[in-house]
Amino acid sequence: MPTVLRIGRLRFYFWSRENDEPPHIHVESGDEYAKFWLSPIELAESSGYNKKELNQIRKLILKNEDYLLGRWNDYFKKHKSS
Repeated sequence: MPTVLRIGRLRFYFWSRENDEPPHIHVESGDEYAKFWLSPIELAESSGYNKKELNQIRKLILKNEDYLLGRWNDYFKKHKSS
């Protein structure tokens, strides 16, 4: 599960065998977890984060949207051809 970004206590990553789903990013910090679709950016599921924290995470994803989508596309393009 490649970690693609760390911001403070947040770790942004995806699972390496999820290319059958639309682009998305997992976020965790301790026991808290969230999954956001990347296009459009939308919360898919979460556990432990409150609404304010989820809004802050969404803003971070928006700020890094191009980078996160680029990492997703680069990773799965590379592993699809392997």
